Formats: sequence, C-alpha cells, structure tokens
Amino acid sequence: MEYGSEWDAESVAALRARLEMTQAEFSETLGVRQQTVSEWETGMHTPKGASKKLLSMVHEQAGSYKTGNSRETGQAGGAGTAGESGVK
Repeated sequence: MEYGSEWDAESVAALRARLEMTQAEFSETLGVRQQTVSEWETGMHTPKGASKKLLSMVHEQAGSYKTGNSRETGQAGGAGTAGESGVK
C-alpha cells in the first residue's frame, strides 16, 4: 500500500508504533481527539481530507528522522553529528 493513497487501520497503527507514541500523544500531534485515533486504528472510521494528508506528511517526516536526514539542517544526522567537536 502506498501511504499517500489510503490509510487503513493497520497503516495508522503502524505509523503510531513507528513513532513510539501512545494514542494520546499521537492525537495531540495530529490535532485530533484520542478517540479519533482509536476509531481509525479499529477500522470504525478512516482518515479523510486534511487528516489523511497530515498522516502522509507525518509518515514522510518519520522516514526522514529514522534514516537520520534532517530537512532543517540539510545534512544527514542533523545537528551535532560526529566530527563536530565544538572545539575551535
């Protein structure tokens, strides 16, 4: 399944698990109720509209952080990488 197309219960739960967040933490990050995340993960409802797009954006960011790429610094490993000793 390509994450940008559809978000089913399994893919929402997998993303949350990858981020190592509770439902409460994940819901706060997304700006939705914890009950909404629970309903997505049980298949009662599926994300639609802006929530669907936001999940895809979070998924993309999660991949960047897990591989050590940082968009903010523009370098692998982000700030404080090996080789930056702080000694001038």
